[in-house]
Amino acid sequence: MKKIVLAMLMALGSLPLWAQSNAAAGNADFEAERSRLAAERAAIEARFDKERAACYQKFAVEDCLRDSRRRRRAETDHIKRQESAINDIERQRRGAAELEKLDQKAATRRPQDTPEKQDESRQAQKDREQRAADHAASRAATAAEADERRRQFEAKQKAQADEQAKAAQRRAEAPAAVERFESKQQKAAEHRASRERQNAERTKPRGAPLPTPPASPASAPSR
Repeated sequence: MKKIVLAMLMALGSLPLWAQSNAAAGNADFEAERSRLAAERAAIEARFDKERAACYQKFAVEDCLRDSRRRRRAETDHIKRQESAINDIERQRRGAAELEKLDQKAATRRPQDTPEKQDESRQAQKDREQRAADHAASRAATAAEADERRRQFEAKQKAQADEQAKAAQRRAEAPAAVERFESKQQKAAEHRASRERQNAERTKPRGAPLPTPPASPASAPSR
């Protein structure tokens, strides 16, 4: 029976804290929990539809849609884990109830039961407990491995998305960078040409002085 309780506690890990305490105490309303999860799932889908519509108004549409899908998948997986935990707890409770009935039956066994028959019953009960505990532990381990794979996948997807965004930004900025480079080269060439003209003007030889004009006859002395 202790193994059944341990398996139930492992399954509780996927539920919210308040639901964990209620389930552990045995008074959880699982139908209400399922209704809550269904409402959360509907809210996730409604938010995804709004985000998708907003993505089509942005420049990087695919990046926006990819991020929205990733958030939707993570939130939906969280709901699925909670639903699986509820199902596991219910199964474990039913199994525990059946085992309790067997315990009561064994406690009131008929006097004609032989010691060998009693040993067989006890061993069969232990085997059932072990199988139930192994099954719950296997499901919990599988869920933990799935969570880890999901986290690694999302981290890889995010790294790829960041690299793609950087590459797109570099491609978008490339024409402007080329234009700035060409403008800088043109300005440098114009500056060199201006300096060369100035140097040429400074080193150009001066022209010969103009000849003195001859004196006019009116200015010659009279005899």
